[in-house]
Amino acid sequence: MTALIFAPLRTRLVVLIFTFAALWGFALSITRYSIPEEMEEGSFVANLATDLGLDVRSLEERNAKLDVIHSKNYLDINKDTGELVIREKIDRESICMTKTTSCFLKMDVILSNPVRIFNIELEIMDINDNAPVFRRKTMHLDISEATPPGERFSLTNAVDADVGANSIKTYYLSESKYFNIDIQTGSDGSKYVDLVLSGKLDREEYAVHNLILTAVDGGVPPRSGTASIIINVLDINDNAPLFSQPVFAVNVSENSAAGTVVMTLNATDLDEGTNAELVYSYTLYTSEKTQELFSLDPNSGEIKVKGVIDYEESQSFEMHIQAQDRGANPLSGHCKVTLFVTDLNDNYPEVTIKSMKSSLTEDVAVGTLIAVVSVSDRDSGVNGEVQLSMNQQETLPFLLNKSSEGYFELLVSKPLDREIISKYEITLRVTDKGSPPLTENETITLEILDVNDNAPAFSQSFYTIHVVENNPPGALLTSLSAFDPDLNENQYLVYFIMEKEIVNTSMSMLFSINPENGDLYALKTFDYERERDFLFHIEARDSGVPPLSSNVTVHIIILDQNDNTPLIVSPWRAQGSVVEEVIPRSTDKGHLVAKVIAIDADSEQNSRVTYQLLQISDASLFSLDQYNGEIRTTRMFSYRDPRQQRLVIVAKDNGQPALSATVTIKISTVEHVMSFSETTELPLEYDVFTDLNLYLVIGLGAVSFLLLITILVIIVLKCQKPKPKAIKIPPANRNSVISRNSVISQRSSTIADSTLISSDAYWYSLFLAETRKGKVVVRQPIIPKGAGYFVSSIPRSIGPSETTDSRASTLE
Repeated sequence: MTALIFAPLRTRLVVLIFTFAALWGFALSITRYSIPEEMEEGSFVANLATDLGLDVRSLEERNAKLDVIHSKNYLDINKDTGELVIREKIDRESICMTKTTSCFLKMDVILSNPVRIFNIELEIMDINDNAPVFRRKTMHLDISEATPPGERFSLTNAVDADVGANSIKTYYLSESKYFNIDIQTGSDGSKYVDLVLSGKLDREEYAVHNLILTAVDGGVPPRSGTASIIINVLDINDNAPLFSQPVFAVNVSENSAAGTVVMTLNATDLDEGTNAELVYSYTLYTSEKTQELFSLDPNSGEIKVKGVIDYEESQSFEMHIQAQDRGANPLSGHCKVTLFVTDLNDNYPEVTIKSMKSSLTEDVAVGTLIAVVSVSDRDSGVNGEVQLSMNQQETLPFLLNKSSEGYFELLVSKPLDREIISKYEITLRVTDKGSPPLTENETITLEILDVNDNAPAFSQSFYTIHVVENNPPGALLTSLSAFDPDLNENQYLVYFIMEKEIVNTSMSMLFSINPENGDLYALKTFDYERERDFLFHIEARDSGVPPLSSNVTVHIIILDQNDNTPLIVSPWRAQGSVVEEVIPRSTDKGHLVAKVIAIDADSEQNSRVTYQLLQISDASLFSLDQYNGEIRTTRMFSYRDPRQQRLVIVAKDNGQPALSATVTIKISTVEHVMSFSETTELPLEYDVFTDLNLYLVIGLGAVSFLLLITILVIIVLKCQKPKPKAIKIPPANRNSVISRNSVISQRSSTIADSTLISSDAYWYSLFLAETRKGKVVVRQPIIPKGAGYFVSSIPRSIGPSETTDSRASTLE
């Protein structure tokens, strides 16, 4: 019975064991996949239906589900396609917290009806998605400046969540000559970095060092992270206080009042804090007497008078002072202060001048010996050692050459020039090496003698001198002075006029110069109408040996003076006579009665002539143009007007003062006048022919004769040629003057171009050209032969038909 009961039970146990063994066999079959982290949602991982040998339709029927072990469900099964897809982004670093090279996500695929379990392992592969990060962005280090090179300082390492090649690969440090880094690798492959001191630190040079530490991983592309390292160099008491100079020399007057500040010491310490705080004190080398007379402020270093200073007791005091800092191991600096009482008269160095030359010529050679100088000092030791120097040696043309112990030669080192410096004050300075040093000066006076090395020089190279004509002979024109920087006879100048002839006249006959002072004189009276300017040279010569000279150009310009009275040339009249003009009473308004013409031999403003009515019988009857001298009627004559009118006209130039000439015109009115005469004729006496006019007629006659001979020669030469050509005689030569008191023709003629000899004739022709449409005609009236001439001015508009019966001649 018992066997029958246990038989079914044994059978069930065997079936259960076989079933469990079958399920466990399926479970031991593991499928593995590998994917990178951070894949997007919905990304394809694997086809489970194919890989597990399942029918896609059975997944839905058997209620396939995914069970992730010990993790969040990042994946899902697409039951329609049998694919394993990403349900949520996978971050490898959040799944595998430890830094291992392998990271697996384990899951089971469970099917029902019948139950079947598939084991799946999904390896999450690392990508370089994390940059190295320092736990501390800024690291502060305090390093003493006494730290020796080679000292190591641990730094906070950077961490990188990635693994393998994507983890930290190396470190870099910014450039520094004081620090570098040492990279070490741990047993787990981690990189560690130490800061190594490579140079000697000096806080006084660099108190703070700023470095940048960079960690770089091995990913592609690599990522990096940085941290700032600030190193403060801690001060040590390695700098002793330092005074501005080791020895101070101070003068103090005896009997100075207590509390008088003698001096203030100022020492410096490059350290900081208490290492730079200084305390001043006397050292043991300072005598008690000195400490009784002078006080020293320990904080400010101020030395003050405390007792009574007596020169007769002590002439100097020596103080040895130290400045000590307040560091743990204090350092000190020292200086010596020597106080000299004002009345102290110690031994000064001595200078002795031997074989001295008091003067030198300026052309002396370089290297010439001037003097021998010896120096000595009665003191002993350092105070007796002396040094000789020359004040302003860089600017002086001298040098000191040491010839033997205690002896020096004073030599010429550069060329001398007396014109620049004529005397030198050479100060020799001898100084001993005492503390404080004493100095003695000796001055040598050296005179530079002149040589003739400079030529005279005028202040300007060209002189223009204006001289007004009619100057008195011997008048001073100007003073020409040259300068010679030499001395004595080398400076004495003599002035000469360099000979030059103008129209066979020597300059020395026109001008004279004082040879001593250069005063220039005129030897004659100049006439602007004859001479306008002179150009010559004046030489200045010194009296040196050999003499030197230079010259200057002088331009004398003669200025015009109003020295010529206007000359009335039309209407012509004998001296003291009255000009008579005859006009019909029926003359219309504006009729030209006469024209007054005057000339002036002066120039420019002095020759400008204007006309004015000085006297007039009836001011309402006639008018006078002040510029051209035309006298015209201003109205018609009436029966009340007298038959004779008298006008006095003055011709005045524009000079200062103005000069003038007058002419009296007597105007007679008649009922009828002869048709051949439109002008007023005035008999001229024979005395009109002055010497000037006689020379004029003779000259014109000679010119006409020569012209006639020339024309005849030309005609003969032309006739000898095969094809003779007509001879064209210039209009200016068609008229000629025969002789004095002769009339060329009784027929009417108009004045053509004329040539007048002499200055008066030139101005006469010039004035004719300036008059408005006027000609000068000499006409012979119906009077006995030889009685005289008539001169008048007639308008050009009068033609030959109006003067057919007149007997006229042209004055050329």
